[in-house]
Amino acid sequence: MTELLTAAQMRAIEQAAIDSGDVTGLELMERAGRGVVEAILEAWPEMALTSQKAVVLCGPGNNGGDGFVVARLLKHRGWEVEVFLYGEVEKLPPDAKANADRWLEMGTVEPFAQYQGRKGWSCDLVLDALFGTGLTRNLMPLGGLFWEMEDMVDCFAIETGHKRGRPAIVAVDFPSGICSDSGEEYPHEEHWQRFSAMAHLTVSFHRAKCGHFLSEGPSRSGKVVTKSIGLDGFANKGGLNSVPIIIQPVRLLTLPMPLKRPGNLHKFSHGHALILSGPAGRTGAARLAARGALRIGAGVVSLACPQEAMAECAAQLTAIMLSKVEDAEALHAVLQDPRINALCLGPALGVDERGRGLVEAAIGGANPRPTILDADALTILAQNPELFAKLHKNCVVTPHAGEFKRLFPDIMAKLEAPATTGPAYSKVDATREAAARAGCVVLFKGADTVIADETGRAAINSAHYERAAPWLATAGAGDVLAGFITGLMARGFAPMQAAETAAWLHVECALKFGPGLIAEDIPEQLPAVFRDLEL
Repeated sequence: MTELLTAAQMRAIEQAAIDSGDVTGLELMERAGRGVVEAILEAWPEMALTSQKAVVLCGPGNNGGDGFVVARLLKHRGWEVEVFLYGEVEKLPPDAKANADRWLEMGTVEPFAQYQGRKGWSCDLVLDALFGTGLTRNLMPLGGLFWEMEDMVDCFAIETGHKRGRPAIVAVDFPSGICSDSGEEYPHEEHWQRFSAMAHLTVSFHRAKCGHFLSEGPSRSGKVVTKSIGLDGFANKGGLNSVPIIIQPVRLLTLPMPLKRPGNLHKFSHGHALILSGPAGRTGAARLAARGALRIGAGVVSLACPQEAMAECAAQLTAIMLSKVEDAEALHAVLQDPRINALCLGPALGVDERGRGLVEAAIGGANPRPTILDADALTILAQNPELFAKLHKNCVVTPHAGEFKRLFPDIMAKLEAPATTGPAYSKVDATREAAARAGCVVLFKGADTVIADETGRAAINSAHYERAAPWLATAGAGDVLAGFITGLMARGFAPMQAAETAAWLHVECALKFGPGLIAEDIPEQLPAVFRDLEL
């Protein structure tokens, strides 16, 4: 797992380092500037071979101070450097002003308005050091600049720009106009203009920020590189208690927990997952979930369906057992088997009286089993508040945006509202609030999947940057994900662990297969993924 930070957390860590006396703000700014130059030359090594021309756009805060450091360091390398300031030198914060003064010994600072009317930038590099993580409002006067940046980025790829005669665009911390906590753009009334800048490369410091992996953040940031500025060890020192959320940092999912199964055990030692199916003609989604549960390591998987669907399912399944379940009473009878230790309801279950009864039977009772609720089960919960109230801490609900809106309409309204001031309400905020209300784990799907539990723990499973897998947006993929979670919970994984691990592996399977993926392919990639990971 990799920890992600909010702007407030980053400020608290920096302040803790400064308060310790081990480093000054000026030293941190110098390290940040050096990190940006390193990242630029790593991304475009050819820029180190000869002198280049850079345009550096500095803002009125410490992000602008970082820009002045970069300008000075590039000038020392023999580059031609132009600097534009959005603001006034005399009004800069102390550390930023000190670096502006250092730059003024080498070059000039032009008013930011001078960028208007230019016919192209006629340079090799544009550095966006305007606002970074400090932005909390829209930047309406900069809309024209943002349009120009978007044109220069040329399909967002880091390889474009410099190699094609266009300037490479690099953002310090964040492309200006993006909320670093939520990844949301700050809109304004003139909708014909862009709300934020874009970059080929974004350089963050100490840790990446939540907004790099949420909403518009990935599409505007290009490639994100994180540079150390010597803050390791200060995250738990003085000052952080003033930021309540620091106790529950957001994590970016990386490698899952160990998945190897111990030897010398029988199949039921690895759990028995029960997947509930809909009627004949609507069993495919449940069969996908069952296949996912089996492939991810559940020792036994059973599919429970009505009598009318038994022949259909038997013709399609071999290693997955069948159980006849017509209604809630039949489900209660099946659950007398104590070896069944995880349930999955929802994929094509049917939003009818049978479906409602099955959901109530699954999550009710004195000792309900770990249960995954997806698809139709979520609609049933939204339509029946008394059932929603029965959710417990061993449940996992897995809504996409439309299902989330039906389950939590007021929370979704806050998430969809324009980001007028910052930090903007984020998908992490929304998922945490939903999990607290539901009293269980909520997995809010998307390329920026967010997973949270009722205690406030949260993680992001990002399918962006090098893990982008757009072909995963295919019918049935969510059913397989529900099966993955069910299989892991049958194996004994805690709900949060199961949801995190399943989501991460789901993307890995899509990456392993590549374009052309359909839902049936996803579980079949797991053996190869496990071998690659030595799990």
